[in-house]
Amino acid sequence: MSQDEQQLAASSPDAPKPKRHPIVIIVMGVAGTGKTTLARELEKRLDMPYVEGDELHPPANIAKMSAGIPLTDADREPWLQLIRTTAEHMAAEQQADPAFARRPGALVTCSALRRYYRDILRGTRAAGPDASQSQSQPQSQTRLPEHLAPPEAHRLPAYFVFIDGSKELLRERIAKRQGHYMKPGMLDSQLQTLEDPRGEEGVVVVPLEASTEEQADIAIRELSKLLPEPL
Repeated sequence: MSQDEQQLAASSPDAPKPKRHPIVIIVMGVAGTGKTTLARELEKRLDMPYVEGDELHPPANIAKMSAGIPLTDADREPWLQLIRTTAEHMAAEQQADPAFARRPGALVTCSALRRYYRDILRGTRAAGPDASQSQSQPQSQTRLPEHLAPPEAHRLPAYFVFIDGSKELLRERIAKRQGHYMKPGMLDSQLQTLEDPRGEEGVVVVPLEASTEEQADIAIRELSKLLPEPL
């Protein structure tokens, strides 16, 4: 078959579409930013599998937060590693399933407050006793475990959508939430822990004051500038 014939066959409506590389998009920010609301809007627009990070917290973490006790790094690290592992397993299953037709990867909500938390989510730093002090690998060297990428190894890069807003608006929004274990008094602790992600690789920022639709527009537009292929 000539090159022209191959191109024509690839453009046929019945031709199988080439598989896209899986990615992880993490909607991040302190409590009260509306991470779930924005993630659900992005899920709808991108047709991408969604993971609610809070649902992966172990019962002990939820009990502490419900009692108004801030989590420590030791509390958060296994949770962050579980989020990353969950995304990797989802990517593995998607790559192995010839019928999978959605945007591959995972859309995740997670506070991701500190740089080294984000590096765990990127897969460039392992959780452990010295995780907060250890040097992270360059992201370009990160590879998925072999079982995730038959027949070839693919990276699973992470991108972050940071919802940024004022303390006053955050406090107001948290006070209005019903039935959530995160207490308003814990906002100060989260803001003290937060290390602003601006300037890190793979991070886009959306304003808290914008509507969900506007936030999604900004996120998709800015993420598309960072990706090798359009969302």
